[in-house]
Amino acid sequence: MPHGFPIYPWLCLLFTYIRGLNSTVGESRMKSLLLKPRSCSRVLQGHPWVFAGEVQDLLPGSENGKTVVLRDSRKRILGSGVYNQNSKIIWRRYAWNKVPFSMQFIRKSIEKAIQRRPVETCRRLVWSESDLLPGLVVDQYGDALVVQALTLAIDMRLPAIATILQELTNAKAVVFRNDASVRKLEGLETYVGTFNDQVLEPLNLDIDGLSYQLDLLKGQKTGFYLDQREQHALVSTFAKGGAVLDAFCNQGAFALQCAKAGAKSVIGIDSSDTAVQLARYNAKENRLEATFEVENVFDYFTNNRDERFDLIVLDPPPFARSHAQVEGALKGYKEINLRAIKALNPGGILATYTCSQAFSMEVFEDLVSGAASDARRTIQILHHCYQAKDHPILLTMPESAYLHGLILEAD
Repeated sequence: MPHGFPIYPWLCLLFTYIRGLNSTVGESRMKSLLLKPRSCSRVLQGHPWVFAGEVQDLLPGSENGKTVVLRDSRKRILGSGVYNQNSKIIWRRYAWNKVPFSMQFIRKSIEKAIQRRPVETCRRLVWSESDLLPGLVVDQYGDALVVQALTLAIDMRLPAIATILQELTNAKAVVFRNDASVRKLEGLETYVGTFNDQVLEPLNLDIDGLSYQLDLLKGQKTGFYLDQREQHALVSTFAKGGAVLDAFCNQGAFALQCAKAGAKSVIGIDSSDTAVQLARYNAKENRLEATFEVENVFDYFTNNRDERFDLIVLDPPPFARSHAQVEGALKGYKEINLRAIKALNPGGILATYTCSQAFSMEVFEDLVSGAASDARRTIQILHHCYQAKDHPILLTMPESAYLHGLILEAD
């Protein structure tokens, strides 16, 4: 059993696994949800989610985690999805036709997801709805896999999924990072553990030419910001000979890539002492010169208002995790970008990002534009940036494009 996993939920999970190993709900037994007449649900335009208020009647709790067919008010099939009445998102599509969410389907979907990605030591293998597996996220770090089960349907099948992943990748260890708060919205407990109660120590891995110490059980996200790998490389091309500030530096990936690229000086700031200690360790291991300090980034700009930089990286945690938090987050993003723009030397580069799903690129660009106007600086856009390609974006699901960035040059 996973280390640290509550006993009773594990027994329930094991029972479900044994009962559903060979198949889940048979196609002939699949229940149906009906959209309300004259529904304006985004699912009619291809979005994979349906909310509770968009259907005529909810199904009983006995259908939670099972396959359910969605139909419009005329009973035409709109797809097959996994159901959970305890979630605001009660239905998540994985197929356009009537197909059970069987282990055979899951295995084939995982195989396709792996085949779509280039072979690398560290990569995202499965990305939820983008790979037709709602709620399943899998990252690979060498011989170890980190798995997140963010929906009830995936959580119910987790032991079988872990077994499939090991068979397909020859992974020696599987970590369950089920500590994301979104699990609570599915009625699930949060925990961190390992498959078969395996003991796993922090490991050192080479990622894009640098060695990092990764703690897959306690580190940020699943151990590393894999979605920013392409940005680490791109931003470093602006670093040679310049003074670099990496704000919200975490384990120091932006800072260390810039130091490797020949920056004159590199400073990394983060409010987490653990992150800063890890960044210092990584700098030492790679024999790179970089300074890392524990400080609130807003306070750092205030306390060092006379400092100027040739390159500033802003990669904060999400200020808005829901639409209800957007208004406050807008003020925060604008203010931090305003302070960064003021701290740029003439011709300086700002690489600024948001990982808040509630923001589109257009909204993010508007707020940074407002910050530039307030700073009375003329700014040119050099690059629009998104998450790494192994985090594919669904055309009909804006939420799958959660990472937005701009690389800008100031006058």
